[in-house]
Amino acid sequence: MKLSKNLSLAEFTRSQTAKRRGIDNTPMDNHLEAAKKLAENIFQPIREHFGKPIFISSGYRSDALNKAIGGSSSSQHSKAEAIDIDMDGHGKPTNTEVFYYIKENLDFDQLIWEFGDDENPDWVHVSFKAIGKQRNQILQAKRNSAGKTYYELWTKP
Repeated sequence: MKLSKNLSLAEFTRSQTAKRRGIDNTPMDNHLEAAKKLAENIFQPIREHFGKPIFISSGYRSDALNKAIGGSSSSQHSKAEAIDIDMDGHGKPTNTEVFYYIKENLDFDQLIWEFGDDENPDWVHVSFKAIGKQRNQILQAKRNSAGKTYYELWTKP
């Protein structure tokens, strides 16, 4: 099943953790509708702009999978409203280029510069709400000295 021209449901739900642990990561019908909106409004415009494959490191996560990986109970991944894009090792575009394209051109709920350094995030998290207004919130994920993740408003240009 295709969620958009260049994104399949299999790619959106793929998880090595789910495979290893025998976790069912099949989305429900309401999740499929959210996934299609995310694909059409976020993934597909990125794919068409760069004209190259876009690599998703995390898409939909069933509640069981989200719990298994220690994800937030309010994660938009579990609502099929978020994807993590990781272009490392794939040449152009870079994670930074994807981040700035989204920031400057797309309507989104959250955009997160995930760890990395000032030049390139380790990956880009982006979400799109299936229902309601998009917040266009931009954050940066960081770790404190104890290794706990926290988020700050993104302040770069």
